[in-house]
Amino acid sequence: MSVSVEQIRQHLENNPAAMPSQIAEELNISELEVVSALPDEQLAILPLAEKDALLAELPEWGNMTTIVSASGSIFEFKGSFPKGKYAHGYYNLITKGDGLHGHLKLDVITAIALISKPFRGTESHSINFFGQQGEVVFKVYLGRDKKRVLLPEQVARFNELKQQVLTETA
Repeated sequence: MSVSVEQIRQHLENNPAAMPSQIAEELNISELEVVSALPDEQLAILPLAEKDALLAELPEWGNMTTIVSASGSIFEFKGSFPKGKYAHGYYNLITKGDGLHGHLKLDVITAIALISKPFRGTESHSINFFGQQGEVVFKVYLGRDKKRVLLPEQVARFNELKQQVLTETA
Protein backbone atom coordinates (compact mmCIF):
# COMPACT_ATOMS: atom_id res chain seq x y z
CA MET A 1 0.00 0.00 0.00
CA SER A 2 1.36 3.38 -1.01
CA VAL A 3 0.86 6.31 1.36
CA SER A 4 0.52 9.78 -0.15
CA VAL A 5 2.09 12.93 1.27
CA GLU A 6 -1.42 14.22 1.93
CA GLN A 7 -2.25 11.09 3.98
CA ILE A 8 0.94 11.56 6.01
CA ARG A 9 0.15 15.25 6.55
CA GLN A 10 -3.39 14.39 7.65
CA HIS A 11 -2.00 11.84 10.11
CA LEU A 12 0.46 14.45 11.43
CA GLU A 13 -2.35 16.98 11.81
CA ASN A 14 -4.61 14.48 13.60
CA ASN A 15 -1.77 13.37 15.92
CA PRO A 16 0.30 16.50 16.64
CA ALA A 17 1.97 14.95 19.71
CA ALA A 18 3.06 11.80 17.86
CA MET A 19 6.73 11.39 17.07
CA PRO A 20 7.66 10.81 13.40
CA SER A 21 8.89 7.32 14.35
CA GLN A 22 5.43 6.45 15.74
CA ILE A 23 3.68 7.68 12.64
CA ALA A 24 6.13 5.81 10.40
CA GLU A 25 5.37 2.61 12.26
CA GLU A 26 1.61 3.17 12.14
CA LEU A 27 1.66 3.88 8.40
CA ASN A 28 4.33 1.25 7.64
CA ILE A 29 6.62 3.77 5.93
CA SER A 30 10.07 5.15 6.67
CA GLU A 31 10.65 7.90 9.19
CA LEU A 32 12.23 9.99 6.43
CA GLU A 33 8.94 9.82 4.48
CA VAL A 34 7.11 11.16 7.53
CA VAL A 35 9.66 13.89 8.19
CA SER A 36 9.62 14.93 4.53
CA ALA A 37 5.88 15.60 4.86
CA LEU A 38 6.28 17.99 7.81
CA PRO A 39 5.04 21.54 7.22
CA ASP A 40 7.62 23.87 5.69
CA GLU A 41 8.07 25.82 8.94
CA GLN A 42 9.11 22.61 10.72
CA LEU A 43 11.62 21.25 8.20
CA ALA A 44 14.74 22.04 6.23
CA ILE A 45 16.81 19.38 4.46
CA LEU A 46 20.52 20.13 4.71
CA PRO A 47 22.45 19.37 1.51
CA LEU A 48 24.67 16.34 2.12
CA ALA A 49 27.64 18.36 0.88
CA GLU A 50 27.27 20.43 4.08
CA LYS A 51 27.58 17.49 6.51
CA ASP A 52 31.32 17.94 7.16
CA ALA A 53 30.86 21.64 7.95
CA LEU A 54 27.95 20.79 10.25
CA LEU A 55 29.89 18.08 12.10
CA ALA A 56 32.86 20.45 12.49
CA GLU A 57 30.56 23.14 13.90
CA LEU A 58 28.45 21.03 16.31
CA PRO A 59 31.17 20.67 19.00
CA GLU A 60 31.11 24.46 19.37
CA TRP A 61 27.39 24.51 20.19
CA GLY A 62 27.77 23.19 23.75
CA ASN A 63 25.73 20.58 25.57
CA MET A 64 23.08 18.83 23.53
CA THR A 65 21.40 15.42 23.55
CA THR A 66 22.51 12.82 21.03
CA ILE A 67 20.06 9.95 20.53
CA VAL A 68 20.60 6.59 18.88
CA SER A 69 17.66 4.19 18.46
CA ALA A 70 18.19 0.50 17.86
CA SER A 71 15.48 -2.18 17.76
CA GLY A 72 13.12 -0.15 19.93
CA SER A 73 15.76 0.83 22.49
CA ILE A 74 16.81 4.46 22.83
CA PHE A 75 20.27 5.52 23.93
CA GLU A 76 20.81 9.14 24.99
CA PHE A 77 23.99 11.07 25.62
CA LYS A 78 23.86 14.55 27.13
CA GLY A 79 26.96 16.64 26.54
CA SER A 80 28.91 18.30 23.77
CA PHE A 81 28.95 16.58 20.41
CA PRO A 82 32.60 15.56 19.93
CA LYS A 83 34.99 16.66 17.25
CA GLY A 84 35.90 14.04 14.71
CA LYS A 85 38.06 13.09 11.77
CA TYR A 86 37.88 10.67 8.88
CA ALA A 87 39.93 7.47 9.04
CA HIS A 88 39.44 3.85 7.96
CA GLY A 89 36.07 4.54 6.31
CA TYR A 90 34.50 6.23 9.34
CA TYR A 91 34.11 9.65 10.88
CA ASN A 92 35.71 8.91 14.23
CA LEU A 93 34.42 10.86 17.20
CA ILE A 94 37.35 12.05 19.28
CA THR A 95 36.75 12.39 23.01
CA LYS A 96 39.41 12.59 25.68
CA GLY A 97 38.12 10.99 28.86
CA ASP A 98 34.38 10.73 29.42
CA GLY A 99 31.97 11.66 26.68
CA LEU A 100 30.39 10.40 23.52
CA HIS A 101 32.64 8.04 21.57
CA GLY A 102 31.95 6.27 18.33
CA HIS A 103 32.54 5.79 14.65
CA LEU A 104 30.04 7.20 12.17
CA LYS A 105 29.58 5.52 8.80
CA LEU A 106 28.71 8.75 7.02
CA ASP A 107 28.75 7.32 3.51
CA VAL A 108 25.40 5.63 4.30
CA ILE A 109 23.76 8.91 5.34
CA THR A 110 21.21 9.83 2.66
CA ALA A 111 19.56 12.86 4.26
CA ILE A 112 20.05 15.33 7.10
CA ALA A 113 16.90 17.02 8.35
CA LEU A 114 16.69 20.11 10.54
CA ILE A 115 13.43 19.63 12.40
CA SER A 116 11.52 22.11 14.56
CA LYS A 117 8.60 20.14 15.97
CA PRO A 118 7.10 20.56 19.44
CA PHE A 119 7.71 17.62 21.77
CA ARG A 120 5.19 17.07 24.57
CA GLY A 121 4.02 20.63 24.20
CA THR A 122 7.43 22.29 24.33
CA GLU A 123 9.58 23.83 21.64
CA SER A 124 12.09 21.33 20.27
CA HIS A 125 14.74 21.39 17.53
CA SER A 126 16.82 18.50 16.26
CA ILE A 127 19.24 17.48 13.54
CA ASN A 128 18.35 14.02 12.19
CA PHE A 129 20.73 11.87 10.15
CA PHE A 130 18.96 9.29 7.96
CA GLY A 131 20.25 6.01 6.51
CA GLN A 132 19.62 4.25 3.24
CA GLN A 133 16.25 2.81 4.27
CA GLY A 134 14.93 6.17 5.48
CA GLU A 135 15.66 5.23 9.09
CA VAL A 136 17.17 7.61 11.64
CA VAL A 137 20.79 6.68 12.28
CA PHE A 138 21.13 9.30 15.02
CA LYS A 139 19.64 12.61 16.14
CA VAL A 140 21.09 15.59 17.94
CA TYR A 141 18.62 17.67 19.98
CA LEU A 142 19.39 21.18 21.14
CA GLY A 143 20.29 21.47 24.80
CA ARG A 144 18.22 22.77 27.68
CA ASP A 145 19.06 24.53 30.92
CA LYS A 146 18.17 23.28 34.41
CA LYS A 147 14.63 24.68 33.98
CA ARG A 148 14.24 22.66 30.72
CA VAL A 149 14.37 25.83 28.59
CA LEU A 150 16.19 25.58 25.27
CA LEU A 151 19.59 27.26 25.23
CA PRO A 152 19.01 30.52 23.30
CA GLU A 153 22.43 30.59 21.62
CA GLN A 154 21.82 27.09 20.21
CA VAL A 155 18.35 28.05 19.01
CA ALA A 156 19.87 31.07 17.25
CA ARG A 157 22.54 28.89 15.57
CA PHE A 158 19.97 26.26 14.58
CA ASN A 159 17.60 28.87 13.12
CA GLU A 160 20.47 30.53 11.27
CA LEU A 161 21.49 27.19 9.75
CA LYS A 162 17.90 26.37 8.87
CA GLN A 163 17.37 29.80 7.27
CA GLN A 164 20.63 29.41 5.32
CA VAL A 165 19.43 26.05 3.96
CA LEU A 166 16.01 27.43 3.05
CA THR A 167 17.59 30.43 1.29
CA GLU A 168 20.00 28.20 -0.68
CA THR A 169 17.24 25.85 -1.81
CA ALA A 170 14.73 28.59 -2.67
